[in-house]
Amino acid sequence: MQIVDKRSFTRWFIIITSFLIVVLIVWNTYYLFQTFKGEERLKMELWGQATQKIVKSTSDTEDLELPRFIQENNTTIPIILADGAGNILTTKNIDENIATDSAEAKELLEDFKGQNPPIEVDFLGEKQYIYYGNSFLLNQLKYYPVALLLIIVLFGAVVYNFYRATKMGSQNRLWAGMAKETAHQIGTPLSSLLGWIEIMKADNVDETTVTEIEKDVKRLQSIADRFSKIGSEPVLEKLDIVSETEKAFDYLKSRASKQINFTFRAPKNPVNVMLNPELHSWTIENLVKNAIDAMKGRGRLDIIIEEKGNFVQVKVSDSGKGIAKNQFKKVFEPGFTTKKRGWGLGLSLTKRIVEEYHKGRIKVAHSELGKGTIMQASFKKA
Repeated sequence: MQIVDKRSFTRWFIIITSFLIVVLIVWNTYYLFQTFKGEERLKMELWGQATQKIVKSTSDTEDLELPRFIQENNTTIPIILADGAGNILTTKNIDENIATDSAEAKELLEDFKGQNPPIEVDFLGEKQYIYYGNSFLLNQLKYYPVALLLIIVLFGAVVYNFYRATKMGSQNRLWAGMAKETAHQIGTPLSSLLGWIEIMKADNVDETTVTEIEKDVKRLQSIADRFSKIGSEPVLEKLDIVSETEKAFDYLKSRASKQINFTFRAPKNPVNVMLNPELHSWTIENLVKNAIDAMKGRGRLDIIIEEKGNFVQVKVSDSGKGIAKNQFKKVFEPGFTTKKRGWGLGLSLTKRIVEEYHKGRIKVAHSELGKGTIMQASFKKA
C-alpha cells in the first residue's frame, strides 16, 4: 500500500511540476512580449518626433543629426504613414511589391490597426497617423513557448522511451531467466523418464506403447531445448524448410482432433533456408494450435509452402472464426488474446522467432470473419 501511495505521489508531483513549468513559460513569454512591445512603441514615438522635427525644420543650420539618425536606423519595424482620411502617404520597411499595390497596402494598414494603436503626429498643422506592425523579432517571440514546449515534450519522450526500454530489458531478462530455469527443471524428470523407457524395453513391454512414449519424451526434450534458447542467439543451420515443417505438422496432426481435415502442400524439391529446427517447429506448432483453437477443434487446416523468387512462404490456413481487419497487427502484441484462457504470448513469441532470430517476416495474409484466416511466414532462401 505504501509503495502504491509513493508511486501515486511521484506521478502527481511530476504532473503538477510539468503544469507549473508550462505556466511559467507562458507567463515569461507574455512578459517578454509586452516588454518588447512597449519598447517598440517607444521607438515609434521617437521616430514620429524625429520625423516631425525634420519636417518642421526651416533652417539649414539647425542640428538634425540625431533626428535623422533615429529616422534612418529604424530598419525592423514596418511603418505606414496615413492622413486622417486613411490615405497612405508613405511606407517604411515594407515589401516594395506591397507598398506599390494600393489594395494590398490598404489590407496591411487594417492589419496594423489591429496590432497596435496609431501614434498621432502634427506635420505643419496637419494631423497624420503612424501605423506600425510588430517587428520580425516580436513575431518570432510568439512561437517561443511553442518551441520550448516541443523541446520539453521531446525530452519527455526520450526519457519515457529510455525508461520503457530499460523496463522491457529487465522484463526480457526475467522471462529469459525463468525460461532457462524451466528448461533446467524439466531436464531432471526427463532423464528419469528416459531411464524408465530403457527398463520398459528390457521388460519387453508392447513396442507400440514404448515407441509412442519415446516420441512424447523426445517432444519434451525439444520443448526444454526451446526454452533454453530463449534470451540467447540461436544457431542457424542450412536445412530443408519443407521437411522441417512437415515433421512438426505430422506430429501435431497425429495428436489433434480427428474432426479436423489436415492437408500439406509443398514443392517436391528441397528448399533450403537458414533455420533453427527447434525454434521453427515451435513456430509451426503455435500457428497450427492457434488455427485449431479458431476452429474449435473442427474444420479444415492447410499448410502450404510456396517459392516466391528468393523467398519461401509458409502459409497456415484455417476455416475458423476469422480476425477483424483492425486486429491484424494487434494479434502479434504480447498479451493480446481472444480466448478466455491464455496469456496471449504465442503469436508474439512466433513473431520474435521468425523476425528476430530468422530475419523473416510474419503477417496475417488474409482473413474473413466467419470464414477463416491465412497466416504467412516468409523466409529468405539460403
